Amino acid sequence: MSNEILLLSGPNLDLLGTRNPEIYGTTTLAEHVERFTKLASDAGFSVRHVQSNFEGDLIEAVHGARESAVAIVINAGALTHSSWALADALDTFNGIKVEVHLSNPAAREPFRHLSTLAGSVSGSIAGFGATSYELALDAVRRLTSPSS
Repeated sequence: MSNEILLLSGPNLDLLGTRNPEIYGTTTLAEHVERFTKLASDAGFSVRHVQSNFEGDLIEAVHGARESAVAIVINAGALTHSSWALADALDTFNGIKVEVHLSNPAAREPFRHLSTLAGSVSGSIAGFGATSYELALDAVRRLTSPSS
């Protein structure tokens, strides 16, 4: 097994930086990925990033990660609240799985309070903006370290 982290970005995350900056901030997805990749590299991990506005692409990426990745860090966007199929795919991955949200879904509209992914991931990090990705990486690092 490699030290690869699959970083998954769901629908509409390609619009980060311009879509609802008062909620999601002004950092673009490319900037989030660049920072995550640099920090991951410093920690000894490689990163493969997949962004898609299509649920099936994300499911296929999870399937592919089963043989190549040590962890999945996923910001599924709105699919978090509706995709049982993505949850089923995550159930097939035996490594560490961290759900990430820039905002805090529990403090937002009621439909965002449900995470269909929560039972399929190792843990969730939400509400810390760009720092959420750093916290997810720290969780992966700690959980993959033999001394953890």
